[in-house]
Amino acid sequence: MIFRDALKRKLMLLTVTMLLHSSVNAGQVVVRKSSEPFDAFAVRDQVLLENEWKEALRMQQQIQILQALPASCIPFARPYTYYRCGGAFYRPYHYQNKKLYIQVDDIKQTPIHKDKVE
Repeated sequence: MIFRDALKRKLMLLTVTMLLHSSVNAGQVVVRKSSEPFDAFAVRDQVLLENEWKEALRMQQQIQILQALPASCIPFARPYTYYRCGGAFYRPYHYQNKKLYIQVDDIKQTPIHKDKVE
């Protein structure tokens, strides 16, 4: 009887611990007013660009990360925010409340994925 109660307590403690430590990831949720104009295709294209950037990082042999950019860098906003510093290109990345800069391939040489929707 005592063994059974101890086993029940341990099982209950294990269940509660698992429930408290589990997390649910639903992805990004966007809330907007129905009166605001919304372009679903623009959102899709932006998500594709972000995914392409992550894939391109995986393919690089060596990743260079800077905590600060040199003073001579030129900012660009298209197709996404990036900086040209001499012959290198850097994209801002937020990690643990810090802004870092990850070196990326030449923007002009990077293929931009465009789906044709008919």
